[in-house]
Parts: sequence; C-alpha cells; structure tokens
Amino acid sequence: MTFGARDSKDTIEKGLTFAPKFDEHGLIPVMTIDAHSKEPLMLAYMNEQTLKMTIELGEAVYWSRSRKEVWHKGKTSGQIQRVVEMLIDCDQDAIVLKVDQQGGGCCHTGASTCYYRKVSLGATNGAVTLT
Repeated sequence: MTFGARDSKDTIEKGLTFAPKFDEHGLIPVMTIDAHSKEPLMLAYMNEQTLKMTIELGEAVYWSRSRKEVWHKGKTSGQIQRVVEMLIDCDQDAIVLKVDQQGGGCCHTGASTCYYRKVSLGATNGAVTLT
C-alpha cells in the first residue's frame, strides 16, 4: 500500500489521491468519535505504519507516543474500535475516525470516553476548574 505524493496544493485539497501529511515526528493526529452517538472518544496519533494497518484491518491502530510502540486499540483490553468511516481534512494533515466502540468503554480510566470532564469557562477568581 502506498500513499500519494504531496505534489501540489490543488491535488491535495481537491484531488482524490490520499496523501496524508505526517508531522516532523512522522505522526498525524486522529480524532476518534463514536459512529453512532457522535460522541468524541479520544485523540491519538498514527504513523505511516499504523495508518496502513488501520486501513488493512478495519480496526483502529495507533502509535503510542508515551510507549513509542504500535498500539492496536483493544487488543489487550477488549476495547476494540472497528472503523466505520475514515475522514481526512482539506490539507490531509488530520484524520477523523468514526468507530463502532467495542468492549464497553474507550478510556483506560474505565470511562466510556476520554472526554468525561468539562472545563469551566469564564472563571473570574483566576482558577480554572473542571466539572
């Protein structure tokens, strides 16, 4: 499997060639959402290898920045993410994965999503709190 060349802005933004742009660390951010509820589940990163694995397997495979290794989501926890749809943004440097979340939850804390806290906006006492 090969990705397209990033040869022109017009081709990247309007063409039908998949030419993902990886950052200086070889990574591309991936926002993962539940395909059914549209709830945000997690933000992770892929490198070229894990992006190809995700496309081939139809399951989310990320690059763990903290462990510096391939992270096949759910392989050990049972929280598998089956890919329903993969979207790429206009300049092909960010991905949205719509997934069917298996195994009860997404977050390693046991929560259904990694986004289970809200940031209080408009704090007047100087401290920003979470709810």
